[in-house]
Amino acid sequence: MNKTSFDQLELVEDASVHNSVPGKQSRAPELVRNMTPEIREKLENSLRKKIDLRLLPMIVLMYILNYLDRNNIAAARLAGLEKDLKMHGNQFQTSVSILFVGYLLMQVPSNMLLNKLGKPSLYLPACMVVWGIISGATAASQTFGGLLACRFILGFVEAAYFPGCLYYLSAWYTRKELVKRTAVLYSGSLLSGAFSGLIAAGITNGLNGAKGLSAWRWLFIVEGALTVFVALFTFFIIPDFPRTTTWLTEEEKQLAAWRLDEDIGEDDWVNSKQQTFLHGAKLAVKDPKAWLLLATTYGFTAAGTVTTFFPTVVKGLGKNNITTLLLTAPPYLIGTIAILTNAWHADKTGERYLHIVLPPVVAIVSFIIAVTTTAFAPRYFAMCIMVGAIYSGYVVTLSWISNVLPRPPAKRAAALAGINALSNVCQIYSPFLYPSNDGPKYVKAMAVNLSMSGMSIIFGTILRFYLVSLNKKLDRADRGEEIDVVSEFNGAGGSDGEGRKREVEERGLPGLAVERGFRFLV
Repeated sequence: MNKTSFDQLELVEDASVHNSVPGKQSRAPELVRNMTPEIREKLENSLRKKIDLRLLPMIVLMYILNYLDRNNIAAARLAGLEKDLKMHGNQFQTSVSILFVGYLLMQVPSNMLLNKLGKPSLYLPACMVVWGIISGATAASQTFGGLLACRFILGFVEAAYFPGCLYYLSAWYTRKELVKRTAVLYSGSLLSGAFSGLIAAGITNGLNGAKGLSAWRWLFIVEGALTVFVALFTFFIIPDFPRTTTWLTEEEKQLAAWRLDEDIGEDDWVNSKQQTFLHGAKLAVKDPKAWLLLATTYGFTAAGTVTTFFPTVVKGLGKNNITTLLLTAPPYLIGTIAILTNAWHADKTGERYLHIVLPPVVAIVSFIIAVTTTAFAPRYFAMCIMVGAIYSGYVVTLSWISNVLPRPPAKRAAALAGINALSNVCQIYSPFLYPSNDGPKYVKAMAVNLSMSGMSIIFGTILRFYLVSLNKKLDRADRGEEIDVVSEFNGAGGSDGEGRKREVEERGLPGLAVERGFRFLV
């Protein structure tokens, strides 16, 4: 079998796709098997463009609104929320953190349900309608308790979207296509940060007192109504999974499903009967790679909590409320360019590790600048590079989860939701790192953010060495040498195909794909 040497492992984007793997072509669907290479390439390009056009713009728009409805409370604070609801002490911080209790609890069940149903075109827009209504209803809050209840319920419903989208993308795109698409998706959160400041500035300046309502109430009403409006169109636009999307031809369905099988060496989502809640979650929990990915992701997420309070941090520059909201936009726009550039280069070179661990180095520099000076120019420069530095490595890590834990799909769904949920535990305590009396430098918060960036570098490095070790073992297995991780699987001669597949999955490998040239991307 055609092999890539160990020294080049970090550059092998398609190491799992070897045309010489025995029986590979014979496993292809008949419509795909009968295509010439030229026809296959033309149809695949057409299919990818069709899915990109129907899927990417909508999920980015949905994520912009998801993030707006979750984080508009920071802008509402500047627009008089605390004063109107007579909040004091840590009550504002509590109202921010309570959202993430529901957000954490519902992510894994939601993703497993999405995987079981196989109907993201219904499930995700339906959740969007509900969270838009809840966000809009937050405007009716008259007390701290009412605000707390709205935020708690909002977290439960919004939990469906981001981990669901990560799984959704991995069900359509191959590993060499996934980082760019993940970056495009996450750009929605950064763009929402930019738009949030602009929208909040416009509402605060133009609607304060309209119809007798404060500006912060209009903020929730306008953004909630916009979410519901967009959700109603989404039902008719986004696809389901490759085998269940009605507006694809049979030839396109077979090719879309085969691309994923060919990329990993094993079929992906087939039907709801094959998806089991507990088995996928069990495999994810038992896999040490999932825990290393969690630790790496947690560092990024914990450092990124600064964006939840970005208007408050920017307020430390000493400008008025409207100027502060406007100043929040450029860092997010710069961050969007940074994450897209880093993701594009990661896909182009096929390298993962350096694209994950180098951006946190820049983030560490930005945190140091932020706590060592109060001068406007250097502090604002730090804020402009801070967002992109935190999230450039984060989006590559998110796609690495699907790269490292690709099969079975129930395991991938559980891992994506579980890692995203547990990595957001920091959102519960992080609001208490930004009390008003710690401004403008917020030394304690920036020190925590700095250490969390270092954590991502450390655990990303450990994971890389572990994956390289596994790839070397798989190489030796292909040469017929005895090794622990695969020899037991190969020795199970009496087991049926499904039994052998489960044995390998129990050892953290993607089932039958190990027989077909699978290698982990590093």
